[in-house]
Amino acid sequence: MRHSILLPVNATRPEQVIPFANLVKWGGAARLWQGQGLVLDSHQIVSWLAGSGIRVPAGFGVSLMPYRSPYNAAIEARSAALATGHEVVAGYGPGSLAAQTCAMGRPYASQLTACREYVTIVRDLLDGGISDREGEIFSAKAQLMPFHKPEVSLGLGVLRERMAELAGELADVAITWMASAAYLEEFLIPALRSAKERRPEQPVKVTAYVPVALAGPDRDMAKLLRATCGGHIQFPHYQAVLRRAGIQVTGDGGPDDVRALVDGGIFLYGTAEEIHQRLDAYRALGVDEVVLNVTGVGAVHGPRAAASDLYEILKAAP
Repeated sequence: MRHSILLPVNATRPEQVIPFANLVKWGGAARLWQGQGLVLDSHQIVSWLAGSGIRVPAGFGVSLMPYRSPYNAAIEARSAALATGHEVVAGYGPGSLAAQTCAMGRPYASQLTACREYVTIVRDLLDGGISDREGEIFSAKAQLMPFHKPEVSLGLGVLRERMAELAGELADVAITWMASAAYLEEFLIPALRSAKERRPEQPVKVTAYVPVALAGPDRDMAKLLRATCGGHIQFPHYQAVLRRAGIQVTGDGGPDDVRALVDGGIFLYGTAEEIHQRLDAYRALGVDEVVLNVTGVGAVHGPRAAASDLYEILKAAP
């Protein structure tokens, strides 16, 4: 099982990303992952790093579909792969209904249909052919300028079983977020394997984002957890998924929520060795890659502390 890192700061200057990219180049991390860029676009950050001579494997998990057409998504993914010279994992997700409404004026009529059509068109384009499809939500009759096929793996953000089944059918990578090892084992991995039309020659891989933080005398576990997960647990769809995993939260980030998320294996807190002991559960399930998420540390203690936590956890990897 590989250990990768999530960029733990909302960068406003590309130079702020260098210490974390160097953890991939020199510190043992397999890949630098980014979510949807909120200030600097995540794909442009990777291109800036490459132009600075820091060419590392990149992952985008997940880029929100309402903010880019499938054609633009294919261009961005190919550009990142060509600029870095490494495999790129381009993961996509529909985003929240609110995000869809803000960007498009209304939400997708069907989340699964939107994801199916979107990823299919992106794959057509990256494969070098003409994508000639008339869909309910996304249509295309287009082709990228011919060039050799880039090393891009397509991913889907996965929260529930039906999206996991779709990822098993269409994607190269299923990207999970705030999913405990127990939830993966009981719900998501069986759904991935049950996809009837999955390409048998290339089974889908699983990349799991895992919120972590090192314990210390200056650390407040509850504060770190709220900074990492507090925004997500306010959403009803995350609360519903957590309930299915046996984790009851109110969304207020109070002591009961903190205890439930730690006891439920959502947030891993302790020494580097203790964190790896908890990560062993993901390894036992056959998870291909875990993405260490120390955004809470970055928010509370700053980027230097976040980089230090990541270095210590990577150094302790078995």
